[in-house]
Amino acid sequence: MPDKPRGKRTCLYTPTQLDAIVGDMARQAAGLLTGAAKVAIVGILRRGAPLADRLQARLAETYGLANSVRLDLQIKRYADDLTLLYPETRLTENQTHAALDLTGHTVLVVDDVMYRGHSMLRAVEYLAGKQPAEIRTVVLVDRGATKLPVRADIVGIRLDVAPSDVIECNVPPYEDSFRIDLMQPE
Repeated sequence: MPDKPRGKRTCLYTPTQLDAIVGDMARQAAGLLTGAAKVAIVGILRRGAPLADRLQARLAETYGLANSVRLDLQIKRYADDLTLLYPETRLTENQTHAALDLTGHTVLVVDDVMYRGHSMLRAVEYLAGKQPAEIRTVVLVDRGATKLPVRADIVGIRLDVAPSDVIECNVPPYEDSFRIDLMQPE
């Protein structure tokens, strides 16, 4: 695993707190999915994918929503440490998704942090071409700084932090423990 950028880190949310937040997100998702005949849960790689797994597991365990389709999308706008900004938001299509038909599905798109909105907008744009009945967006953290016409239907936490600060969502298997840190660069 590459070294993390240098700076002062402060733990904002512990694993226990985040488990409760994911539980509340699942409750909200279950409400949005009431009456949905078919459900697809789509994680935005990297950390949106294990968050989607957690949400799907909680929906199955607590609300009996066990037959959802589970997919991941590879979308890149920023490197994990926000030091690299690609000139465009890149979506790499998985060949198994090329013929994917989501007609009649309610789709939940899950990501870790909503910052400017580029990744989420690209995911929604791509999935809309698959003809779902409905697309809903879910983020663990909304920084409240979107620059595009996209919003999250379900937000675990809203954090208004300085533009230079980084919200680090630590999500297994990419990190050892499930927590959120605020990193203030040196």
